[in-house]
Amino acid sequence: MSNPSLPKPSPEAAPAILTRGADLEIKDAQLIFSAVWKQLESNLGREKLTFPKEIILLGGAPGSGKGTNTAFISKIRGLTCEPIVISSLLDSPEAKRLKDGGNMVGDREVIGLLLKELLNPQYRDGAILDGFPRTKVQVECLKLLVDKMNGLRSEFNSTPLGLHFRQPTIHIMVLFIDERTSITRQLKRGLEIRAYNDEVKRTGIGDLLEERVTDFDQALASRRYRVFKEQTWDALQELKEIFHYHFINAQGPVKEVEQNIIHELEYQSTLELDPRTFDSLRKIPLASEIVIHARQELVKRLDSYEFEHHGLLQQVVTFIEKKIMPIVLRHAISGVAHINNEDTLLDDPLALAMLIDIFSERGYHAAVDIHRIEIPESIDQQTGRVSCRIKKVYRLQIRFQGSEIRRGG
Repeated sequence: MSNPSLPKPSPEAAPAILTRGADLEIKDAQLIFSAVWKQLESNLGREKLTFPKEIILLGGAPGSGKGTNTAFISKIRGLTCEPIVISSLLDSPEAKRLKDGGNMVGDREVIGLLLKELLNPQYRDGAILDGFPRTKVQVECLKLLVDKMNGLRSEFNSTPLGLHFRQPTIHIMVLFIDERTSITRQLKRGLEIRAYNDEVKRTGIGDLLEERVTDFDQALASRRYRVFKEQTWDALQELKEIFHYHFINAQGPVKEVEQNIIHELEYQSTLELDPRTFDSLRKIPLASEIVIHARQELVKRLDSYEFEHHGLLQQVVTFIEKKIMPIVLRHAISGVAHINNEDTLLDDPLALAMLIDIFSERGYHAAVDIHRIEIPESIDQQTGRVSCRIKKVYRLQIRFQGSEIRRGG
């Protein structure tokens, strides 16, 4: 029941109240982050504040497969370190000391623990954060962290330490499933964990796994999903316009989700390289660009050889047939043949180009290296000077799909 003695807020006042709430969160984040940053600077010094080059913020509803897909994400991004799981970080000895001292592990403590962990050298190239950010304050602190990282990069850019302060790359990766799938997977996980634990208790072999109450109650599982949508989802959406955002359909089987992840995380040098580095490399075309019409170009070259240089093409075909293929055939199981040849036919650059193109058209990968060897021919008796002739040896490497025959053991 409303209290008639209290004035009702006008419709125009509601946005102002919301704005003040948002402003308060931003101010809280600034106070929290400033305190943590000041302590890090005091304890370590600015030159030691080297954070990861790449940070992947992995989010998703309960049952979306964050644990299942983390190792795969690490592999395709070339990361060898374990992910930073925020829930585990809050069970660390340092967090437990806070809790034992009667302190709550709130945003201030989460930011402090996380920034300290990110400075661990094992995360220098990149880190995956599982479960961060979860609140609006944590979102604002992440923005402040990236601002600080960019500031440090500018500060140390022209110093010997510049290599350690690289342009940060931030990925927001959200594994999405609908509520029905989330509930089904949570309950399935509960049954599997309980069956496993029963077996451990029966045999005494293995370690018991945590049984979450929410994994055994449909209503609680549904509530976990809604909490994610109302809190974490909103927090991640705020970063969508700032950092690289990847919305991944995680409804299907593991292999299908992995393909979705690969598609989303395709390498984009313009986004990840330092601008100066990109400017230095941009003249070299991407492999993906040159292969688009590679087959058509190969066909045009081979046809031009036939019509414009028929005689030379026939010599090259005969050379391959008589001198190269007998050796290649003996390496049919391994799929790679290394051949040394001194035939003067290959002195002609066009003949060499024809050889490579012919092998490419036939499904092989051919590479040729010219090795020059000095062969002594005569000695000047008066000066002792040795005269040599240059012997050219063409080293051919022919690769192809070898046989699948299994050798008996």
